[in-house]
Amino acid sequence: MKKEDNNMWALLLAALATGPAIAWMDTRPHWDDTAISAAALFLGCAVFGSVRPKYAWLWALLIGAWIPAVGIARYHNYGTLLALAFAVAGAYSGALSRNLLARADDA
Repeated sequence: MKKEDNNMWALLLAALATGPAIAWMDTRPHWDDTAISAAALFLGCAVFGSVRPKYAWLWALLIGAWIPAVGIARYHNYGTLLALAFAVAGAYSGALSRNLLARADDA
């Protein structure tokens, strides 16, 4: 197995831990700060998107799908699907920043 494959598995596991952690915090009884949850989704996905830009869509799903999954399953709150928009924006912002930095280094 290549070192690159091991890194990808580590990233997948980290993303699968990040998403539920953000969703868990978002569902706490006295937690009512949607902006912090949205920022955590955006920044978390941006980090993963900048590490592996090719898989930005995957990071957005692995991290961002947890809040809507919990919100819909427990509370029938379909408005939580908006969390996916923050996750996608973060992942692709990270991927874009990585690509722009790579081009700047080449110049």
